[in-house]
Amino acid sequence: MTSSGAPDLAALRPRLPSPLRAAEDERFTRHGVRLLLKRDDLIHSEVPGNKWRKLAPNLRAAAETGRRTLVTFGGAYSNHLRATAAAGRLLGFATVGVVRGDELAGRPLNPSLARCAADGMRLVFVDRAAYRRAAEPAHVAALFADAGLDPDSVYLLPEGGSNALAVTGCVDLGRELRGAAETVAVPCGTGGTLAGLAAGLDAGQRALGFPVLRGGFLDAATRDLQRAAFAATTGAWTLDDRFHFGGFARTSTELDSFAADFEQRHGLAVERLYVAKMLYGLTTLVAEGAFAPGTAVAAVITGVPEPTA
Repeated sequence: MTSSGAPDLAALRPRLPSPLRAAEDERFTRHGVRLLLKRDDLIHSEVPGNKWRKLAPNLRAAAETGRRTLVTFGGAYSNHLRATAAAGRLLGFATVGVVRGDELAGRPLNPSLARCAADGMRLVFVDRAAYRRAAEPAHVAALFADAGLDPDSVYLLPEGGSNALAVTGCVDLGRELRGAAETVAVPCGTGGTLAGLAAGLDAGQRALGFPVLRGGFLDAATRDLQRAAFAATTGAWTLDDRFHFGGFARTSTELDSFAADFEQRHGLAVERLYVAKMLYGLTTLVAEGAFAPGTAVAAVITGVPEPTA
Protein backbone atom coordinates (compact mmCIF):
# COMPACT_ATOMS: atom_id res chain seq x y z
CA MET A 1 0.00 0.00 0.00
CA THR A 2 1.11 3.59 -0.59
CA SER A 3 1.02 6.31 2.05
CA SER A 4 -2.34 7.46 0.65
CA GLY A 5 -3.86 4.01 1.26
CA ALA A 6 -4.05 3.16 -2.44
CA PRO A 7 -2.65 -0.21 -3.50
CA ASP A 8 0.84 -0.11 -4.97
CA LEU A 9 0.07 -1.82 -8.26
CA ALA A 10 3.59 -1.12 -9.52
CA ALA A 11 4.89 -3.43 -6.79
CA LEU A 12 3.18 -6.31 -8.63
CA ARG A 13 5.41 -5.56 -11.62
CA PRO A 14 2.91 -5.49 -14.46
CA ARG A 15 4.50 -5.67 -17.91
CA LEU A 16 3.39 -2.40 -19.48
CA PRO A 17 3.24 -1.65 -22.28
CA SER A 18 2.49 -5.23 -23.21
CA PRO A 19 4.55 -6.69 -26.10
CA LEU A 20 3.45 -6.26 -29.71
CA ARG A 21 4.75 -9.06 -31.91
CA ALA A 22 4.49 -9.88 -35.60
CA ALA A 23 2.92 -13.24 -36.42
CA GLU A 24 3.80 -14.75 -39.78
CA ASP A 25 0.68 -16.52 -40.99
CA GLU A 26 0.19 -17.43 -44.63
CA ARG A 27 -3.60 -17.13 -44.29
CA PHE A 28 -2.97 -13.40 -43.83
CA THR A 29 0.17 -12.82 -45.88
CA ARG A 30 -1.27 -14.31 -49.06
CA HIS A 31 -3.84 -11.50 -48.94
CA GLY A 32 -1.18 -8.88 -48.27
CA VAL A 33 -2.29 -8.45 -44.65
CA ARG A 34 0.18 -8.27 -41.77
CA LEU A 35 -0.91 -9.82 -38.46
CA LEU A 36 0.33 -8.45 -35.14
CA LEU A 37 -0.41 -9.91 -31.71
CA LYS A 38 -0.79 -7.50 -28.81
CA ARG A 39 0.16 -9.75 -25.91
CA ASP A 40 -1.93 -8.36 -23.08
CA ASP A 41 -1.96 -11.90 -21.70
CA LEU A 42 1.62 -11.20 -20.58
CA ILE A 43 0.82 -8.13 -18.45
CA HIS A 44 0.70 -10.15 -15.26
CA SER A 45 0.85 -13.87 -14.54
CA GLU A 46 -2.19 -13.89 -12.23
CA VAL A 47 -4.19 -10.84 -13.33
CA PRO A 48 -3.59 -10.89 -17.09
CA GLY A 49 -4.86 -8.99 -20.04
CA ASN A 50 -7.75 -6.62 -20.16
CA LYS A 51 -8.68 -7.70 -16.62
CA TRP A 52 -5.60 -5.91 -15.27
CA ARG A 53 -6.42 -2.79 -17.25
CA LYS A 54 -10.02 -2.76 -16.03
CA LEU A 55 -9.34 -3.67 -12.42
CA ALA A 56 -6.41 -1.34 -11.72
CA PRO A 57 -8.34 1.97 -11.56
CA ASN A 58 -11.16 0.32 -9.62
CA LEU A 59 -8.75 -1.11 -7.05
CA ARG A 60 -7.28 2.32 -6.50
CA ALA A 61 -10.75 3.82 -6.09
CA ALA A 62 -11.78 1.08 -3.65
CA ALA A 63 -8.74 1.65 -1.45
CA GLU A 64 -9.05 5.44 -1.55
CA THR A 65 -12.64 5.21 -0.30
CA GLY A 66 -11.74 2.71 2.40
CA ARG A 67 -13.78 -0.09 0.88
CA ARG A 68 -11.76 -3.24 1.34
CA THR A 69 -14.28 -5.87 0.20
CA LEU A 70 -14.76 -6.37 -3.53
CA VAL A 71 -18.11 -7.82 -4.57
CA THR A 72 -18.64 -8.78 -8.18
CA PHE A 73 -20.60 -11.08 -10.50
CA GLY A 74 -19.90 -13.77 -13.07
CA GLY A 75 -20.66 -17.17 -14.50
CA ALA A 76 -19.02 -20.44 -13.64
CA TYR A 77 -16.15 -19.84 -16.10
CA SER A 78 -15.74 -16.10 -15.56
CA ASN A 79 -12.25 -14.74 -16.26
CA HIS A 80 -13.31 -11.64 -14.36
CA LEU A 81 -14.07 -13.60 -11.18
CA ARG A 82 -10.68 -15.30 -11.34
CA ALA A 83 -8.84 -12.03 -11.92
CA THR A 84 -10.70 -10.28 -9.09
CA ALA A 85 -9.96 -13.13 -6.68
CA ALA A 86 -6.26 -13.10 -7.58
CA ALA A 87 -6.02 -9.32 -7.29
CA GLY A 88 -7.73 -9.44 -3.92
CA ARG A 89 -5.26 -12.00 -2.61
CA LEU A 90 -2.25 -10.10 -3.94
CA LEU A 91 -3.37 -6.70 -2.63
CA GLY A 92 -5.16 -7.62 0.58
CA PHE A 93 -8.79 -7.11 -0.43
CA ALA A 94 -11.55 -9.47 0.67
CA THR A 95 -13.50 -10.75 -2.35
CA VAL A 96 -17.01 -12.08 -2.85
CA GLY A 97 -18.12 -13.58 -6.15
CA VAL A 98 -21.83 -13.82 -6.94
CA VAL A 99 -22.08 -16.78 -9.31
CA ARG A 100 -24.89 -17.37 -11.79
CA GLY A 101 -26.60 -20.72 -11.17
CA ASP A 102 -27.71 -21.92 -7.73
CA GLU A 103 -27.60 -25.50 -9.01
CA LEU A 104 -23.79 -25.23 -8.84
CA ALA A 105 -23.79 -24.83 -5.07
CA GLY A 106 -24.02 -28.52 -4.36
CA ARG A 107 -21.53 -29.65 -6.98
CA PRO A 108 -17.75 -29.88 -6.93
CA LEU A 109 -16.22 -26.61 -8.06
CA ASN A 110 -14.96 -26.52 -11.62
CA PRO A 111 -11.26 -25.58 -12.04
CA SER A 112 -12.12 -21.92 -12.64
CA LEU A 113 -14.22 -21.52 -9.49
CA ALA A 114 -11.78 -23.69 -7.52
CA ARG A 115 -9.05 -21.19 -8.41
CA CYS A 116 -11.27 -18.36 -7.14
CA ALA A 117 -11.85 -20.17 -3.87
CA ALA A 118 -8.15 -20.97 -3.50
CA ASP A 119 -7.44 -17.24 -3.81
CA GLY A 120 -9.81 -16.56 -0.92
CA MET A 121 -12.94 -15.54 -2.80
CA ARG A 122 -16.22 -16.29 -1.04
CA LEU A 123 -18.59 -17.75 -3.62
CA VAL A 124 -22.32 -16.98 -3.40
CA PHE A 125 -24.50 -18.95 -5.82
CA VAL A 126 -27.82 -17.44 -6.92
CA ASP A 127 -30.52 -18.70 -9.25
CA ARG A 128 -30.51 -17.40 -12.78
CA ALA A 129 -33.62 -15.25 -12.43
CA ALA A 130 -32.19 -13.54 -9.35
CA TYR A 131 -28.83 -13.15 -11.05
CA ARG A 132 -30.40 -11.17 -13.91
CA ARG A 133 -31.63 -8.67 -11.32
CA ALA A 134 -28.61 -8.88 -9.03
CA ALA A 135 -27.30 -5.41 -9.90
CA GLU A 136 -30.59 -3.67 -9.04
CA PRO A 137 -30.23 -1.61 -5.83
CA ALA A 138 -32.91 -3.49 -3.88
CA HIS A 139 -31.39 -6.84 -4.80
CA VAL A 140 -27.88 -5.62 -3.99
CA ALA A 141 -29.07 -4.53 -0.55
CA ALA A 142 -30.71 -7.91 0.03
CA LEU A 143 -27.57 -9.69 -1.15
CA PHE A 144 -25.42 -7.72 1.29
CA ALA A 145 -27.83 -8.48 4.12
CA ASP A 146 -27.99 -12.21 3.34
CA ALA A 147 -24.20 -12.38 3.11
CA GLY A 148 -23.66 -10.38 6.29
CA LEU A 149 -21.75 -7.65 4.47
CA ASP A 150 -21.42 -4.06 5.67
CA PRO A 151 -22.45 -1.90 2.67
CA ASP A 152 -19.99 0.80 3.75
CA SER A 153 -17.08 -1.64 3.38
CA VAL A 154 -18.09 -2.97 -0.04
CA TYR A 155 -16.83 -1.83 -3.43
CA LEU A 156 -19.20 -3.16 -6.08
CA LEU A 157 -17.84 -4.22 -9.46
CA PRO A 158 -20.23 -5.04 -12.30
CA GLU A 159 -20.22 -8.29 -14.25
CA GLY A 160 -17.13 -8.39 -16.43
CA GLY A 161 -15.68 -5.44 -14.52
CA SER A 162 -16.89 -2.90 -17.09
CA ASN A 163 -17.69 0.51 -15.66
CA ALA A 164 -16.54 4.04 -16.40
CA LEU A 165 -13.28 3.62 -14.47
CA ALA A 166 -12.54 0.35 -16.25
CA VAL A 167 -13.05 2.06 -19.61
CA THR A 168 -10.52 4.76 -18.71
CA GLY A 169 -8.10 2.00 -17.72
CA CYS A 170 -8.34 0.53 -21.22
CA VAL A 171 -7.55 3.81 -22.98
CA ASP A 172 -3.82 3.08 -22.61
CA LEU A 173 -4.31 -0.07 -24.67
CA GLY A 174 -5.30 2.11 -27.61
CA ARG A 175 -2.50 4.58 -26.96
CA GLU A 176 0.05 1.74 -26.95
CA LEU A 177 -1.17 0.75 -30.43
CA ARG A 178 -1.16 4.18 -32.05
CA GLY A 179 0.45 4.00 -35.47
CA ALA A 180 0.92 0.23 -35.28
CA ALA A 181 -2.07 -1.02 -37.29
CA GLU A 182 -5.03 0.29 -39.23
CA THR A 183 -7.39 -2.12 -37.44
CA VAL A 184 -7.17 -3.38 -33.87
CA ALA A 185 -9.33 -6.41 -33.03
CA VAL A 186 -10.53 -7.37 -29.57
CA PRO A 187 -12.96 -9.99 -28.23
CA CYS A 188 -15.89 -8.47 -26.34
CA GLY A 189 -18.00 -9.63 -23.42
CA THR A 190 -19.37 -6.47 -21.84
CA GLY A 191 -17.88 -3.77 -24.10
CA GLY A 192 -15.58 -2.04 -21.62
CA THR A 193 -12.31 -2.93 -23.30
CA LEU A 194 -13.63 -1.96 -26.72
CA ALA A 195 -14.92 1.36 -25.38
CA GLY A 196 -11.54 2.32 -23.92
CA LEU A 197 -9.47 0.89 -26.78
CA ALA A 198 -11.36 2.91 -29.39
CA ALA A 199 -10.95 6.08 -27.35
CA GLY A 200 -7.20 5.61 -27.13
CA LEU A 201 -6.49 4.90 -30.80
CA ASP A 202 -5.28 7.58 -33.18
CA ALA A 203 -7.25 9.17 -36.00
CA GLY A 204 -7.34 6.82 -38.97
CA GLN A 205 -7.36 3.70 -36.81
CA ARG A 206 -10.42 1.67 -35.91
CA ALA A 207 -11.26 -0.91 -33.28
CA LEU A 208 -13.07 -4.07 -34.33
CA GLY A 209 -14.96 -5.95 -31.64
CA PHE A 210 -15.95 -9.62 -31.76
CA PRO A 211 -18.82 -10.29 -29.31
CA VAL A 212 -18.64 -13.66 -27.57
CA LEU A 213 -22.27 -13.52 -26.43
CA ARG A 214 -25.46 -13.60 -28.42
CA GLY A 215 -28.03 -10.85 -28.27
CA GLY A 216 -26.74 -7.89 -30.25
CA PHE A 217 -26.62 -5.67 -27.16
CA LEU A 218 -22.98 -4.62 -27.29
CA ASP A 219 -23.34 -1.64 -29.60
CA ALA A 220 -25.62 0.13 -27.14
CA ALA A 221 -23.61 -1.10 -24.13
CA THR A 222 -20.34 0.21 -25.58
CA ARG A 223 -21.87 3.58 -26.34
CA ASP A 224 -23.30 3.80 -22.82
CA LEU A 225 -19.90 2.99 -21.31
CA GLN A 226 -18.18 5.64 -23.41
CA ARG A 227 -20.76 8.23 -22.36
CA ALA A 228 -20.25 7.28 -18.71
CA ALA A 229 -16.46 7.54 -19.05
CA PHE A 230 -16.07 10.48 -21.45
CA ALA A 231 -19.52 12.13 -21.58
CA ALA A 232 -19.65 11.30 -25.32
CA THR A 233 -19.03 8.48 -27.76
CA THR A 234 -15.57 8.66 -29.22
CA GLY A 235 -13.22 6.86 -31.58
CA ALA A 236 -13.97 4.62 -34.53
CA TRP A 237 -15.22 1.12 -33.77
CA THR A 238 -17.45 -1.56 -35.23
CA LEU A 239 -18.72 -4.97 -34.16
CA ASP A 240 -18.95 -8.27 -36.02
CA ASP A 241 -21.29 -10.59 -34.13
CA ARG A 242 -21.04 -13.64 -36.41
CA PHE A 243 -18.46 -15.50 -34.37
CA HIS A 244 -19.91 -16.13 -30.90
CA PHE A 245 -20.37 -19.86 -31.65
CA GLY A 246 -23.70 -19.97 -29.85
CA GLY A 247 -22.92 -17.68 -26.94
CA PHE A 248 -20.69 -17.38 -23.91
CA ALA A 249 -18.83 -20.55 -22.88
CA ARG A 250 -19.99 -22.16 -26.14
CA THR A 251 -17.43 -23.59 -28.50
CA SER A 252 -17.37 -26.20 -31.24
CA THR A 253 -15.03 -28.84 -32.61
CA GLU A 254 -14.34 -26.48 -35.51
CA LEU A 255 -13.30 -23.67 -33.16
CA ASP A 256 -11.21 -26.00 -31.03
CA SER A 257 -9.42 -27.36 -34.11
CA PHE A 258 -8.77 -23.82 -35.32
CA ALA A 259 -7.38 -22.80 -31.93
CA ALA A 260 -5.15 -25.87 -31.69
CA ASP A 261 -3.79 -25.15 -35.18
CA PHE A 262 -3.14 -21.49 -34.25
CA GLU A 263 -1.30 -22.65 -31.14
CA GLN A 264 0.92 -24.91 -33.21
CA ARG A 265 1.63 -22.22 -35.79
CA HIS A 266 2.48 -19.46 -33.32
CA GLY A 267 3.46 -21.08 -30.03
CA LEU A 268 0.64 -19.26 -28.26
CA ALA A 269 -1.77 -20.84 -25.77
CA VAL A 270 -5.15 -19.74 -27.14
CA GLU A 271 -7.95 -19.05 -24.67
CA ARG A 272 -11.10 -20.59 -26.16
CA LEU A 273 -14.05 -18.51 -24.94
CA TYR A 274 -12.79 -15.10 -26.07
CA VAL A 275 -9.48 -15.11 -27.92
CA ALA A 276 -10.14 -18.08 -30.21
CA LYS A 277 -13.40 -16.54 -31.42
CA MET A 278 -11.68 -13.26 -32.29
CA LEU A 279 -8.83 -15.00 -34.12
CA TYR A 280 -11.28 -17.21 -36.03
CA GLY A 281 -13.28 -14.13 -36.98
CA LEU A 282 -10.22 -12.24 -38.15
CA THR A 283 -9.06 -15.18 -40.26
CA THR A 284 -12.51 -15.40 -41.84
CA LEU A 285 -12.59 -11.66 -42.58
CA VAL A 286 -9.19 -11.82 -44.26
CA ALA A 287 -10.41 -14.66 -46.49
CA GLU A 288 -13.49 -12.57 -47.33
CA GLY A 289 -11.26 -9.71 -48.49
CA ALA A 290 -12.29 -7.35 -45.71
CA PHE A 291 -8.81 -5.82 -45.43
CA ALA A 292 -6.97 -4.09 -48.26
CA PRO A 293 -3.52 -5.40 -49.24
CA GLY A 294 -0.84 -3.63 -47.22
CA THR A 295 -3.06 -3.43 -44.14
CA ALA A 296 -1.75 -4.26 -40.68
CA VAL A 297 -4.18 -5.84 -38.24
CA ALA A 298 -3.42 -6.11 -34.52
CA ALA A 299 -5.22 -8.75 -32.45
CA VAL A 300 -5.40 -8.13 -28.70
CA ILE A 301 -4.74 -11.34 -26.79
CA THR A 302 -6.87 -10.48 -23.77
CA GLY A 303 -6.27 -13.50 -21.56
CA VAL A 304 -5.00 -16.99 -20.94
CA PRO A 305 -6.75 -20.37 -21.07
CA GLU A 306 -8.83 -21.22 -18.03
CA PRO A 307 -7.24 -23.54 -15.47
CA THR A 308 -7.67 -27.25 -16.06
CA ALA A 309 -7.09 -28.47 -12.52
